[in-house]
Amino acid sequence: MKRILFLIFTVTMSLSGYAQSEFNSKFKAIPPKNNAPKVKKETLPKVDIPPINTPNVFKSPDLFSPKPSPLGSIAPADNFSMTPKNEFINPGDVYKDKWNKKEDNSQGIVYRKNQNLGNFATGSTTAKVMYRDAAYVDGDQIRVYLNDKVIQQQVNLDSEFKGFEIVLEKGFNKIDFEALNQGSSGPNTAEFKVYDDKGSLISASQWNLGTGFKATIILVKE
Repeated sequence: MKRILFLIFTVTMSLSGYAQSEFNSKFKAIPPKNNAPKVKKETLPKVDIPPINTPNVFKSPDLFSPKPSPLGSIAPADNFSMTPKNEFINPGDVYKDKWNKKEDNSQGIVYRKNQNLGNFATGSTTAKVMYRDAAYVDGDQIRVYLNDKVIQQQVNLDSEFKGFEIVLEKGFNKIDFEALNQGSSGPNTAEFKVYDDKGSLISASQWNLGTGFKATIILVKE
C-alpha cells in the first residue's frame, strides 16, 4: 500500500512540474499600451551672438581719469544763452500798462499837468473873457483866478459862451482856470476867447485839464 501511495505521489509531482514548465515557456505578458501624445521636437534657429570685448583697465588707465578735450575743439553755439530774452514778463509792466491806459481815457499824462495858453500884448484898458464846454456838457467845473486871486469860485461850463470882464493893470495880468473836476467823461475841456475893449479877438484856444491842474493865459498891457 505504501508503494502505491509513493508511486501516486511521484507521478503527481512529475505532472505538476511538467505543467508548470510548459506554462512558463508558453506564457508571454502583454505590455501596456502607451497612450501618451508624441511630442514633435523642434530645433531652434542658431543665433550668432557677437563676442563682447571687455576693456582692459590695466591697458587703458584713461577710463578712470579721462583727459579733458581742448577748449577749442568744440565750437560754442551762437544762439545759446543762459538768460533767454523776451521770455519773462515783468509783473509791474501789467500795472503800468493799466495805469497808462486809464490815464489815456480819463487822466492822461497830457492832462495831468498845468497848461500855458500863451502871452499876449494889448493896449486895451479892459479884457472880456468868454468860455464854454468844448465837448458835450458833462458837468465840468472851473475856478478862475486873476493875479492869483479868486474872482470866480465855481463855474459850470455849459454849451453857450459866458464869462466876465476885467480891468487890465499895467504890465502882466495873469488869468488862471483851475479844473475842479473832469465831469462824467474826462478830462476837463473848455473853449475860451479873449476880446479887447473894442471887441477885437486877442486870443482863442482850448484847454484839457486833469482835476486840480490849471490853464494860464497872460495879457501884457502896454
